[in-house]
Amino acid sequence: MTVWCFGSINIDHVYEMDHLPAAGETLAARSYRLELGGKGANQAVACARAGAALRLLGAVGTDGGAALQALGGHQVDCGGVQRIAGATGHAIILVDRAGENSIVIHAGANRALEPEPVLAALAAAEIGDLLLMQNETSHQVEVAQAAMGLGLEVVYSAAPFDIEALRAVLPYVSILVMNAVEAAQMRAALGDELGEIPVETLVITRGAEGASWIARGTPEIHVPALPTQAVDTTGAGDCFTGALAAALDGGAEPEAAMRFATAAASLQVARPGAAAAMPDRDEIVTLLGESG
Repeated sequence: MTVWCFGSINIDHVYEMDHLPAAGETLAARSYRLELGGKGANQAVACARAGAALRLLGAVGTDGGAALQALGGHQVDCGGVQRIAGATGHAIILVDRAGENSIVIHAGANRALEPEPVLAALAAAEIGDLLLMQNETSHQVEVAQAAMGLGLEVVYSAAPFDIEALRAVLPYVSILVMNAVEAAQMRAALGDELGEIPVETLVITRGAEGASWIARGTPEIHVPALPTQAVDTTGAGDCFTGALAAALDGGAEPEAAMRFATAAASLQVARPGAAAAMPDRDEIVTLLGESG
């Protein structure tokens, strides 16, 4: 089967800091690097490296050639990526010595893309394919609705969190992935609208405490995190989600897919970078074997 990813493509400017700056504080960076980023690109790379056939749908600007080349190097099919006038999306990422980060994003081409080429590309999907989405592009509702109508499972990362964007896309989502803070924000905003859970399946990531799979009518599945020394947490959630999609697309049952995704994330945070730090399938399988 195929995993389709409708998502953002960014150029990341990464600065390693002794600590994250306080308001009004000016700091010198210990190092600087330029790399591929964006939640869509991160999830696409994580999914492809975890073993899925991945087709990316999105947009870059006139300066996006290097981003496309990097994606291709990770076996991501970029035939559905639009080239449009203007700048590619970009992010300024500050990472402290403990691996925590602070991020500023400019959407660029991610919010300027046209929906028609996305829908035309998605028309080639087959029943049972899977669509990954995040909240860093425009036209999410149109694309999610089209995907569900084509018989795809729609996996939506509610990040960056925006309650109105989430509310609009929820009717077309099969699996909603969010961290514990986002889940609390959702419950506070939606309240009685939620019912048991707002979708067929809710996946909540909890950092060092692991992750939970909550599906209607079935017992909750909790998978503990694997011990690791975090170097850089940038892209950890994207790594988890991309690997989870790859495992589900490969036919894994929910608990096995969650363990696979948790192992992938533990490997990713132990390395600097986001997309460049995504582990491949062999690494993930080896770690799972070692951890029992």
